[in-house]
Amino acid sequence: MKAALIHSFGGIDKIEISEISTPLPKPHEVQIAIKYAGVNPVDWKIIEGLLKTRMDYQFPITLGWDLSGEVSAVGSEVTAFRIGDPIFAYCRKEIIHEGSYADYICLDADHVVSKPRTLNFAQASVIPLSSLTAWQALFKSANLQANESILIHAGAGGVGGYAIQLAKHTGAHVITTASEHNRDYVNMLGADEIIDYTKGDFVKKLHQTHPDGVDVVFDTVGGDTLLASYGAAKIGGRLVTIAGQFDPVHAAQRELSGEFFIVEPNGQQLQKISALLDSGKLSPPPVQEFPFTEVEEALRQSRNGHTQGKIALKI
Repeated sequence: MKAALIHSFGGIDKIEISEISTPLPKPHEVQIAIKYAGVNPVDWKIIEGLLKTRMDYQFPITLGWDLSGEVSAVGSEVTAFRIGDPIFAYCRKEIIHEGSYADYICLDADHVVSKPRTLNFAQASVIPLSSLTAWQALFKSANLQANESILIHAGAGGVGGYAIQLAKHTGAHVITTASEHNRDYVNMLGADEIIDYTKGDFVKKLHQTHPDGVDVVFDTVGGDTLLASYGAAKIGGRLVTIAGQFDPVHAAQRELSGEFFIVEPNGQQLQKISALLDSGKLSPPPVQEFPFTEVEEALRQSRNGHTQGKIALKI
């Protein structure tokens, strides 16, 4: 089968599309014929070695953590799926080695979920990682409650878009950062307040309407944005980041709790998200498709950080 992989860390130009052996399912796994692979910032971060101290890996690394496709073989212990079933999944494994930028992958059947019936394969492929990240950030790490206030960074992005919708579904008051270009989009997703991060200090703007700060900050950007975000939370509030190291020194100044985390596969949570999508309570993001042969261009666009919605590779 063909796969887009790297043999060492470096730049996006390190990617090679090569022929490798097709994996066979273990008793508890299903083999998936991949139709689309979602493109995420974590993919180019892996390429550049930015996560090599946070996770185990084995070269060559086939990239990709998101997918949609059809079951092409089932392990001897699997009863929930049959060959031909349309599915989607978040496919990170304990050792970063096998990913979704490939014709086939084998995954634990417990992490695989039937594709939402209202979505096509391209739409479904970009949902698992971003929606599970938002779900786990809000409800596991931050323990967001109804009537609390939350600042979500980069609301027009894949993770931010789901975080806005899930927070609103919970009954929270949602503030998000977005450029003027994306104002209508994040407003459609349900944001109560929108701060244009390109025009001045977002913390000062937030304190104009929330003098004490917000209950929760969800950072998806990192860098200076994360550093400033400690000042956006209430004393005793929470800050969760997926884009940088949680700093206990800065957090202690406002008695904040929080963490950096990497999303975990969870089929039960993804099933709940799928049901929300099919019921219309969650909206899928817009998707820009790239052919598999243009994997480098897709990753470069992801890296520039200004994509509204998500990017998918057609495998």
